[in-house]
Amino acid sequence: MAQLPRTLRFGTHLAQGARRLAVDSALGGRRSFPRTVGDLTAENLSAITGRRITSAALLDEEPGTSTHARLALTGDDVPGSVFVKMSAGSLGIRMLGELAGLGETEALFYRHLAPDLGDRDLPGSYGAGFDPLTGRYVVVLEDMTTSPCQFPDTLHPLDKDQMGQLIECFAHLHATFWGALPERHENGSATEKFGWLTPPSQDPSNPITPLVMKSSARKLKDRADVGDGAFLWENFQPITVVIDKGPHTVLHGDAHPGNTFFRNGQAGLLDWQVVRRGHPARDLAYTMVLGMPTDDRRAVQHDLLDTYRHALAAAGGPEFNRDELFTRYRQCVIHPYFSALSTAALGGMQTDGVALEGLRRAVAALDDLDPVGALKAALSSGV
Repeated sequence: MAQLPRTLRFGTHLAQGARRLAVDSALGGRRSFPRTVGDLTAENLSAITGRRITSAALLDEEPGTSTHARLALTGDDVPGSVFVKMSAGSLGIRMLGELAGLGETEALFYRHLAPDLGDRDLPGSYGAGFDPLTGRYVVVLEDMTTSPCQFPDTLHPLDKDQMGQLIECFAHLHATFWGALPERHENGSATEKFGWLTPPSQDPSNPITPLVMKSSARKLKDRADVGDGAFLWENFQPITVVIDKGPHTVLHGDAHPGNTFFRNGQAGLLDWQVVRRGHPARDLAYTMVLGMPTDDRRAVQHDLLDTYRHALAAAGGPEFNRDELFTRYRQCVIHPYFSALSTAALGGMQTDGVALEGLRRAVAALDDLDPVGALKAALSSGV
């Protein structure tokens, strides 16, 4: 019976996504909210940004899990160009986005939380809009092609200095919201600053996650080493509760190398579509396991965790116990493993080379960091 509420939440969430797509299809272009890049006008961009825009011209467009476009603008107090993220054109990708809440989450992040961070750790934002009836969203951001930025990826991984900068970026993010979140998540409203943030253990899609993991492993087993994840998907719900044990802060949730950038000697984060509340070790394990070659990560991970502890305290957060943080980091290795496994199996979100290299690094971390052992110890002790 304990599984029933989670199953009902998933069913409700799935129905909401399907309803939004159906309404969007039925209404077509009759709503004023833009559905495609071609629908972006000076008028609706002015409404989204709160600035007077007199013209908007398309510079380039790229499809993906979100539709990306660069626009040239004229108007009052507006940049010469902006980067826009919108709902994907593909119905299948849009449904996946609805299940994960990608567009709504990013719009809420830029509306409620980004102002507290400033422009140090993320692209500058000019406005974000979300249509709850159709699930369509628009986020208007700084055009980062106009400044000297470096954009790494998994096949061009981060070195120790870059990872150190990224760890300091996480310390700033986590410290900014330390102690600000309600002690418990209580299904708050999207109009509240923090009420919409959920811990990963309460994601509506959790009931199907073990099935996705097993299916992904079967699909990939002839192409790649998928590791031994049986304990993880057989005990998925209790181990997510262990990993979500407090203290909590705001998490980026998806900081693989392709969602990072470097500018003026500092690291920053892109794609805030899976922002959650949770323990900071979740962000640290995800970025360190996927962001560095395995041998490099093994050599410097303790130093990087020390960097994080000191930077978090210096930014106004607590100073974690060294051994406790390392244990939580070990437990959280299942997060990059699950993500890399499903990404490689699904295809289309990353190139095969990038996805399979991420999976190799995650499987190696399963071996040398032994998250299963750390999780079994926590479960047996009731911690």
